[in-house]
Amino acid sequence: MTDAPHAARKSWMATLAKAPPARLQALMPDPPPHDLLRAPEVGAVMVQGRTGATGAPFNLGEMTVTRASVRLACGTVGHAWVQGRDKAHARRAALADALLQTDAAPATMTQIIAPLQAEAASEKAERAAKAAGTKVEFFTMVRGDNV
Repeated sequence: MTDAPHAARKSWMATLAKAPPARLQALMPDPPPHDLLRAPEVGAVMVQGRTGATGAPFNLGEMTVTRASVRLACGTVGHAWVQGRDKAHARRAALADALLQTDAAPATMTQIIAPLQAEAASEKAERAAKAAGTKVEFFTMVRGDNV
């Protein structure tokens, strides 16, 4: 059984983490008043892979990430981890996470998350269409004497 609020938060956190920083800034130009619980800081995490997506996990390498934690004036806490070294991106993502846990969630979902998800889906479809153009069909011919 999946916890719906957990799944929803997981979805918006992924959207915020993958969002282009400039686009998130354009959608969220005026951050609400907040306190930094954890100032944005850059670090590294180990990325794991699996052979064939089902094999035993192995360490693929390290990836640079930036994390931040904020508290809104109402006391709601938001967290974010984003790829790369963009501290402003991590801070805005943490602010959006906090807003999505308050009464401002419907407006935040409409104004920030929905456009980012739509743009990501569009980019994914564009990449898939471009890749489909390079698809090669292979077939095997059977000779009559090998039947």
